[in-house]
Amino acid sequence: MKPTIMILGSTHLDNPGVDVYNFKMDDVLAPKRQTEIEQLVQLLKTFQPTKIAVEQDPSQTDKINQNYQGYLNGTYELQRWEIDQIGFRLAKQVGHQKVYCVDHFRNDDPMVNLDEIDRDLLDYFKFAKENNQEDLFPKYEEFSAVEGKRHKDKSGATWIEPEEYEPLTDMYRRLNQPESLYKNHRVYFRVAQIGKGDQYPGANWVGHLWYARNLKIYVNLTRITASEDDRTLLIIGAGHAYLIQQFLEESEEYNIENPLDYLKAEVVNK
Repeated sequence: MKPTIMILGSTHLDNPGVDVYNFKMDDVLAPKRQTEIEQLVQLLKTFQPTKIAVEQDPSQTDKINQNYQGYLNGTYELQRWEIDQIGFRLAKQVGHQKVYCVDHFRNDDPMVNLDEIDRDLLDYFKFAKENNQEDLFPKYEEFSAVEGKRHKDKSGATWIEPEEYEPLTDMYRRLNQPESLYKNHRVYFRVAQIGKGDQYPGANWVGHLWYARNLKIYVNLTRITASEDDRTLLIIGAGHAYLIQQFLEESEEYNIENPLDYLKAEVVNK
């Protein structure tokens, strides 16, 4: 017997604007969205997770679980992000006393804020603009079929405002389709090509930051899934799902379940 893990690829429900392309989510605290979130949680509940892992660095474990305990005690109001809206709700409904933080993204990590290394070795965005390689930037159409208005904010990030309303369960079905996950992953091979001669800013960023971060998330998952009875649900940005699942599969140490097997079910009663 092996531990079981299921990865739920998610959009960021609170619109943090941390990605190159950011899907503009309407207010998930609105009554209609709250009903949809409850329905989504009921579907995920049938997975019967014994642990719920979320996209926060382990250094944030105490803070996240203080919030979760406050939610259990009725003193904390759920915020808009998926950790609260999906993770906390589901954890409470299945009787968990804590959630697990498994990301690798810390403000004091030099591989994140780059204070201790030459930024030019990793700044593929700057290099591409200065060396006429902007054609290698990921294009939104390459990994998403959602139509919407686009605009850039002051940081240069692009926001996509969808033209049509999409129920949350439909959105999560779309995000977790194998072809969607692969398309999301594939764009990093274009980024890796950015560079000239002995300069490899694209490959440096993809290898030293992106691959390394996801590999460390995989390792953090292994640290919380020691028992063959573990059924862990990982809720994480959809861009991470392909690589983490690949690492889990190739380790041959886990049973991997597909969230689509649960998202296609009819809504169950509470």
